[in-house]
Amino acid sequence: MRDYATAASEFDYDQTVAEILSGNLSAMNACVECCDRHADSDKVALHWEGRDGQRADWTFAQLKDAAARFANLLTSYGIQPGDTVAGLLPRTPELLVTILGAWRLGAIYQPLFTAFGPKAVEHRIKESGAKMVVTDAADSEKLDAIEAAPRRLVVGDGAEDFWTQVNRQSAEFEPVLLNGEAPFLAMFTSGTTGPAKQLHVPLKAIVAFVTYMRDAVDLRPEDNFWNIADPGWAYGLYYAVTGPLAMGHSTLFYEGGFTVESTCRVMRDHAITNMAGSPTAFRLLLAARSEVEGQIKGCLRAVSSAGEPLTPEVIRWFRDGLGCTIHDHYGQTELGMVLCNHHALSHAVSIGTAGYAMPGHRVVVLDDQQRELEPGKPGMLALDRSRSPLLWFSGYVGIKTKAFVGNYYLSGDTVEMNDDGSISFVGRADDVITTSGYRVGPFDVESALVEHPAVIEAAVIGKPDPERTELVKTFVVLHAGQNGGTVLAEQLQQHVRKRLSAHAYPREIEFVDELPKTPSGKIQRFLLRDREKTALQQPAAAVS
Repeated sequence: MRDYATAASEFDYDQTVAEILSGNLSAMNACVECCDRHADSDKVALHWEGRDGQRADWTFAQLKDAAARFANLLTSYGIQPGDTVAGLLPRTPELLVTILGAWRLGAIYQPLFTAFGPKAVEHRIKESGAKMVVTDAADSEKLDAIEAAPRRLVVGDGAEDFWTQVNRQSAEFEPVLLNGEAPFLAMFTSGTTGPAKQLHVPLKAIVAFVTYMRDAVDLRPEDNFWNIADPGWAYGLYYAVTGPLAMGHSTLFYEGGFTVESTCRVMRDHAITNMAGSPTAFRLLLAARSEVEGQIKGCLRAVSSAGEPLTPEVIRWFRDGLGCTIHDHYGQTELGMVLCNHHALSHAVSIGTAGYAMPGHRVVVLDDQQRELEPGKPGMLALDRSRSPLLWFSGYVGIKTKAFVGNYYLSGDTVEMNDDGSISFVGRADDVITTSGYRVGPFDVESALVEHPAVIEAAVIGKPDPERTELVKTFVVLHAGQNGGTVLAEQLQQHVRKRLSAHAYPREIEFVDELPKTPSGKIQRFLLRDREKTALQQPAAAVS
């Protein structure tokens, strides 16, 4: 295992590019990097399992052939390099062929999450100017209500079926080579505080994606890897598709939805040793710990988590209950992953910290005047753009961003640097609570709450209060059979007081069946805050 300090201090950008790419940054093609350069053998690129239990393995060579045919089909429809092709598909082989074929042509691939409604799809298609949407029969109707919708290609559509058209094409298509600054992905932010904003991911980002897979995920040739994140979102598209395939490693698409039972079964059937996903999924596994331990204990070697901070209870359970290490990783759609507890690099790991800057990035903590702070003082997480050679984000498409201030990119997240250089996550700037002059991070309170045996999940917000500025309120999801009454609420309050402090305990607790989340599993605290503001003049439906 390499030493983190050495890897970070001796990071050589040119050497990293040379190691990862088959060519160089002046002549790149994402299909070449993620498919062609690994297609000389029978190496499997995709393990696929459908909703009905159907399975198939696709080699890199088979995908190269299909991608070339699809690129020819796109050309026949007038799609040119630089145009955008959208995919509104579940995790199927057709999705991967669409991605690789668009890349081969030099087009930009745009993901559309299948859980999106027509309005969300319309906004993203119109903003990107997509020339074609590849979809299936179940999702195709979402395009019917869109005025001037682009051409669509539908999987399973009779005589004009996707495969019928693809297989008519030639398997010869010379990849279009582009500069490393050319975009190959059109992504959209989650849009939790306004309309989703478009950004382009340049080809050079593949270097950063592979560096994350190598150093943080520790993806090894002998691993059986499963990133359970949907490729309709950044973490899935960056690190279930682009990253592993660029390393010549197979990936797994499971088309079914997440359940504890199906997750354990897929892990056993495919002998998964290295796994990545969201804290939401891992909390649900923890909630069924006895069932899960009996099925997969000892199977996993390394697990990576991204989306929100892990609670200490989840980390301890993976270590003690499943016999493997799970690490926190932090990133954004705009950045990829930049702050990690690295599986493949040797450094101290403290429960509750987000880790250290990924080699190739300089992460700092800034005050309100954009001055770098000493350890122990909370501030905004930022990246020093002048000293982060792997940082590829250059701004949103058609929108000036306020995130660039001087040499810094401001993340909008509040963190604190520790004495050893690691960073602890406090919360989104909008999520941090000011109560009676104290600043309270919602994550600390949530972590304390989920350690209570009655609690599955918790979301903490600041509720406007004339005396305290804000009071700490929490929404709690309980295990089945638990009674969410006054007695339990008081127990939870005392539990937090003992764990944290008198000023951080929740003065109001509301028991709910579920928490509002993005499709990728992030808790949408802003919806809870907005609801509280709306109901401020009404009788509180909570206990205190």
